Amino acid sequence: MQPCGAVRKAWNWSGNDLTEELEILQGAISAVVYQNYENGYAVLRLKAQDGQTVTVVGTIPLPAVGEQLMVTGRWSNHSSYGRQFEAEFLERLLPQSSMEILSYLSSRVVKGIGPKLATRIVERFGDETLQVMEREPLRLAEVPGISREKAKAIGEEFRLQVGMRQLMEFFAMHHLPAELAVRTYKLYGDSAMELLYDDPYLLMEEGLEAPFGAVDRFAIELGVAGDDPRRVEAGVLFELNYNLTAGHSFLPEDKLIAATAQLLTVETQGVQSAIGRLLEADRLVREQLAGIRVIYLPRLHEAETYCTRSLLDFAGHTFPEPKGLDKLIRQVAKESGIDYSAEQEQAIREAATSGLLLITGGPGTGKTTILNGILSLLGQMQLRCLLAAPTGRAAKRLTEVTGEDASTIHRLLEASIDQNTGKMFFVRDEDNPLKADAVIVDEMSMVDVELLHVLLRAIPKGKRLILVGDPDQLPPVGPGFPFSDMLRSEMLPTVRLTEIFRQAQKSLIVMNAHRVNRGEMPELRSVTSDFFFMRRQSEETVCQLIRDLCTTRLPKNKGIPPEQIQVLSPTRKGGVGTVSLNKMLQAALNPPSPEKKERSFGDFLFREGDRVMQIRNNYDIMWKKCDGSAAGTGIFNGDVGIIRQIDPGAETMTIVFDDREADYDFTQLNELEPAYAMTVHKSQGSEYRAVILAAWNGSPYLLSRSILYTAITRARELLIIVGREETVAVMTQNAKKNRRYTGLKLRLQEKNQPGE
Repeated sequence: MQPCGAVRKAWNWSGNDLTEELEILQGAISAVVYQNYENGYAVLRLKAQDGQTVTVVGTIPLPAVGEQLMVTGRWSNHSSYGRQFEAEFLERLLPQSSMEILSYLSSRVVKGIGPKLATRIVERFGDETLQVMEREPLRLAEVPGISREKAKAIGEEFRLQVGMRQLMEFFAMHHLPAELAVRTYKLYGDSAMELLYDDPYLLMEEGLEAPFGAVDRFAIELGVAGDDPRRVEAGVLFELNYNLTAGHSFLPEDKLIAATAQLLTVETQGVQSAIGRLLEADRLVREQLAGIRVIYLPRLHEAETYCTRSLLDFAGHTFPEPKGLDKLIRQVAKESGIDYSAEQEQAIREAATSGLLLITGGPGTGKTTILNGILSLLGQMQLRCLLAAPTGRAAKRLTEVTGEDASTIHRLLEASIDQNTGKMFFVRDEDNPLKADAVIVDEMSMVDVELLHVLLRAIPKGKRLILVGDPDQLPPVGPGFPFSDMLRSEMLPTVRLTEIFRQAQKSLIVMNAHRVNRGEMPELRSVTSDFFFMRRQSEETVCQLIRDLCTTRLPKNKGIPPEQIQVLSPTRKGGVGTVSLNKMLQAALNPPSPEKKERSFGDFLFREGDRVMQIRNNYDIMWKKCDGSAAGTGIFNGDVGIIRQIDPGAETMTIVFDDREADYDFTQLNELEPAYAMTVHKSQGSEYRAVILAAWNGSPYLLSRSILYTAITRARELLIIVGREETVAVMTQNAKKNRRYTGLKLRLQEKNQPGE
């Protein structure tokens, strides 16, 4: 054991480089200030060997007063709490003496033991108490008040904690983070260490999902050879999972072999053998598509094939035309005060008789008008409709334009998390379907093939499904592009809206969106419309103008308050990326104040009054209506709120999302980002009163036509582009889209061939 204050090298989990000069503190826990039972984060008081009491923070699951720790980390200064020691790795030593053991057990660290019972147990077994609890728990029945059943339960609880500690020490020795140990133990229990020795790459399984590089280092430290079959199989699976993030549902086999061989620096023959073994074990699926051998992960293959069957089933089911349909449609038109075009009337009419209907069109073509007409018609037919959209913001907008309740697809399907495995599941499925006659989904371009799969599973056969979207918007973040594939297959009932209505033609936002979509340069010289271009020739002047527009010019001249202005950028990085813009706008719109509490986390400083965005789905966060009328769980990717309160003592942050408020503990702040500025990708599905788009240099991948088109269509009343005209031209001309390997289009076409 190294002395307190010694310097040693340690792997930094956030990167691949060695981090020097980490200090080691050793001492006993004197108090547990805070602990999060889910992720293991804790704030402790540690009485060090030199007699000083210091604050230690970090992932330290199941801490207990009296427990001995050797903590490796570094000192930092907290704005509210002062100097504290941030733990990166730790080793744990159970208390040895009777006094230490009594203090330890009296802290209620072991379920079923309080201070009084702890005293009786230690009086009976003394320094051997913990050995008895671990190895001979039934002897605890020798203590008055403890039955054999309770003795057994105490022993099981204590062994669980011992197992967790052993796994944490094992992970620390191999420079793996403690929070990964928590997830691993939850998944594998006492068998975790044995299983990892047998196959270290289990750490990449669903629910753990550790980075491949870190797991690969760990495996090599355990003696796994570079061409070990376990390593090559893990590399193949990693490549397929990694490419899901690029939107691919599968990879051609030759590309998968080449990419894996390059990743692992192994021969292609070894990769081919690994694919063969994984196919035999049903961990991969091989198929021929368009004459090419392709490889799927099983769940993606199941998603694509199920979606194909289900969509064709819905499309093949038609309903008799309701009696007096023409009269019903006239009644709908009269009530809405709208004279429907031929395209719109066709869509409403087909909704009455079709099992599946796709509705697509650009801005100003009347998709919202049709939705309202369909809802009115189906209501007159006494059919129950459910409305959904992929994100919370899109669902809120759908509610606003229809006047009907809409929810996210995840909430509609009652998504939840299995507390034992940490995996997501959906309550609604074939065995517990949705109770509806028709399901209508808006913003379908954002729906990936896995989400479509679970949605289709939950809709009863023989009901209606109406899917609405614009395929020229950005594709889904997840794998596949099912809405585009459905439309391009030309095998499903579809209404394509092409007519731009007279009122929409007065909007330069609408007309420029269509120009960009056709590859034509938008009109940038108008000074009297809802679309403005403001040329600036440096990053500094772009940022300065955006700040002035948000703080004074638009609020003063247009009457648009800052909270109704959304700044967008194609990129996160750079001088006009969202990271820099957020810092600038936070300083301008919500400056520091003695009355406003703050909390630093990673690269961000959160302050009371800040606008923030949830960046991943969290199905467990509790929320309640601000008026106290209801409560529920789940905050979703893209939800935007305002920080109402930061409580340093409780280590919590209260955020108001529209009419709901939710409490986050400080360990959950990695799920939040400032939202004064956001990427165009993050804005998809939302609509804002005013949008300011930063147009500056960047990656060709991000300076694309679909990015520009999506940004323009986010604005309801006003769009301002700030930057370089040349950048707008580049984006307009860059129609390249990253090719996604998806099979849904081909499958729909093949299934509709004669003889299928």
